[in-house]
Amino acid sequence: MTRRRPLRSATADEMLVTLGRLTDRARQGAERQKARVELAEALQRSMLPAGLPFVPGLRVAARYLPARNGLDIGGDWYDGFVLPDGSLGFSIGDVQGHDVEAAAFMGQVRIGLRAVATATTDPGEVLGRANELLLSVNQGLFATCSFLRYDPVASELQSARAGHVPAVWATIDGQGGVVEDEAGVPLGILPGEVYPVATRRLSTGGAFVLVTDGVVEGPSFPVEAGLEAVAALVLSAARRGTEAGELAAQVMGTTALTDHTDDAAVLVLLHNTA
Repeated sequence: MTRRRPLRSATADEMLVTLGRLTDRARQGAERQKARVELAEALQRSMLPAGLPFVPGLRVAARYLPARNGLDIGGDWYDGFVLPDGSLGFSIGDVQGHDVEAAAFMGQVRIGLRAVATATTDPGEVLGRANELLLSVNQGLFATCSFLRYDPVASELQSARAGHVPAVWATIDGQGGVVEDEAGVPLGILPGEVYPVATRRLSTGGAFVLVTDGVVEGPSFPVEAGLEAVAALVLSAARRGTEAGELAAQVMGTTALTDHTDDAAVLVLLHNTA
């Protein structure tokens, strides 16, 4: 009397109905994720600049590559625009996260940098004010960033970094390497952060190249090795007089070494003293 009756085995029809229900649920989830990815990609590309500024003596090019994993949408960006004093401002950066929120926050950071740069052209102050602006909106996200100011009259380049990977430089006479400047913490983390400014007098022709970590770092490829690979490319390109667009494409090719899964951005500035 105490024995339980054996459980009835599901019939083939019942199993097919259950399998169909699970398959339909999975398909709906995949379609929602696909729509989310497509929205994030559209947001990213619409927020990247349609063109970059040009002045005599400076050639600029940029490249962007989305993540290989379609489920990971990052917040990398690059930008370039004319500052109120006639100099040029450039930024490149990477927002924490890989989703629609990261892509949207990227747009806020990029526009915020432009807005702040109308009041001050000092790269350190631009990053400092942008940092306070991002903290005020309290979205819980942060971004690494480099901001540059190019003065075509003085042939001078000023730069500041907020936790971003270093730039790479080279000159036509064979000098070059990874930039050894001091950096502050990423934007959106600590209030009152100070961002040191490095100033470079461009007395000879050469290249100044900025990247996001998706270019130089991979699952089993350290960022130091990636930066060394980019430095070798930039040095060779400076000697040979490679055009900006071609150099940007070559630098982006470093992702083949890193086996990148993150999105990636490259910003190339070629300068001369003519």
